[in-house]
Amino acid sequence: MWGLGAVFYLIGFYQRVAPAVITHELMSEFTLGAAALGNLAALYYYSYVAMQIPAGLLADRWGPRRVLTAGAAIAAAGTLLFALAPGYAGAGLGRLLIGGSVGVAFVSMLKLAGHWFAPPRVAMIAGLALACGVLGAVSAGVPLRLLVDAFGWRNVMRFAAALTGLLAVVIWLAVRDDPAERGYASYAPTPPARQAPILKSIVHTLAARNVWLVFLISGAVSGPALTFGGLWGVPFLVTHYAISTSQASIITSMVLVCWAVTGPFVGALSDRLRRRKPLYVSGAVLASAGWCAALLLPGLPLPLLIVLLGLTGCASSAVMVGFAIAKESAPAALAGTAGGIANMGNMLGGMIMQPAVGWILDQRWSGTFANDVRIYDYGAYRAGFSLMLVWLAAALVLLVFVRETHCRQTQ
Repeated sequence: MWGLGAVFYLIGFYQRVAPAVITHELMSEFTLGAAALGNLAALYYYSYVAMQIPAGLLADRWGPRRVLTAGAAIAAAGTLLFALAPGYAGAGLGRLLIGGSVGVAFVSMLKLAGHWFAPPRVAMIAGLALACGVLGAVSAGVPLRLLVDAFGWRNVMRFAAALTGLLAVVIWLAVRDDPAERGYASYAPTPPARQAPILKSIVHTLAARNVWLVFLISGAVSGPALTFGGLWGVPFLVTHYAISTSQASIITSMVLVCWAVTGPFVGALSDRLRRRKPLYVSGAVLASAGWCAALLLPGLPLPLLIVLLGLTGCASSAVMVGFAIAKESAPAALAGTAGGIANMGNMLGGMIMQPAVGWILDQRWSGTFANDVRIYDYGAYRAGFSLMLVWLAAALVLLVFVRETHCRQTQ
């Protein structure tokens, strides 16, 4: 049950990272600068973020099965539109549809997990979900680059649309919202006699201080990985470390793989210790130090840079603990809404930082072209990446005010 939702989340992560590997094709075919490319990639995040609270409310009211099926069907349509787009507007509309539709995957998975798994395992399940998602990011690295070189990016996206449409059918046939529908015991909390109005549910969830703190902190911790690994890392490495696009894709994928592989272990350790905050704080501090060293120190040897990026990806996985904190801080009946708010914050970093870094790159552009694509110097990238570090610094302050939940529902 949960696994099919994880496959859909994998597809969503693939779509999130894919523009990083086809930056040259998109900039050349649609005649884009860095700011326009950043906005095209970020259109995914705009609709994704906008859907998080609605996705949580829908999962709470309609059930994950219906929400996941509809999401996969719309994602297939958006991917096909992106593949067939004759210009920037059509491609942008496709990205909007993709982002909004795959935006239901993670929240629905958390809702399913609350029914199918014991409460102390929530952080580990969130980590496993991230691991599944990052497999999609890996497939959008070197494998996607090889497929694009062989068949063209449009044909590859057409195939992705067909697979996503097939997944929608399988989800509808196989997924069940609760184990009781299959004759198993359910871990779901007893639902209230009647559900509160939607606006009241949102207000009640946000009244928990931890929920909105996690919302703000998650964007800061996830943002650098999504911005570097999801768009600007490949052109940065190709330009300033003189490596191929495929080699750069391996490195940026490695950041996300380290993030994913470490996530379940961090979640399991948090569950075992019955503590959330120490791991959350430690991960954010180490990630901040790692990004500062990797992005602001010029002339780092490539092997050292790779090690730094890998360790920073591992530290960033602590963001998964934030989902457990948010869920445990809100009323049990509003777990989907709390998860949606937390995941909205998680995506906020990529949504804001990808176009913001692109805008700064264009402002600092020296006028250099290579094969009809703009080339940006190291100073421009450093200025752009500094934005991510400012947000991280603010998150470290906010972490002081997060309350420990001790792995139990506090409301």
